[in-house]
Amino acid sequence: MQLSIEISKYPLTSDYIEPIKGFIEELNKEAGLHVITNTMSTQVFGEYDTVMAALQRCIRWSFERYGKVVFVVKFLHGDLRP
Repeated sequence: MQLSIEISKYPLTSDYIEPIKGFIEELNKEAGLHVITNTMSTQVFGEYDTVMAALQRCIRWSFERYGKVVFVVKFLHGDLRP
């Protein structure tokens, strides 16, 4: 089953650029994902299990590395990439 997500990260710090860029770089390391980044959010497309495993790993990595952050995620069934 294919999955599309839109994710936004809001670091609770004044230095917010580095935590956002770091998270996107971690997502891009995952094989089997198609990642599109824009100024408002990051979109991720791929097989359901691959996307969910990547999210779990990358969100944990982000919490451990940067501390308090807020993630807002939308999940959509299917491959809805532009």
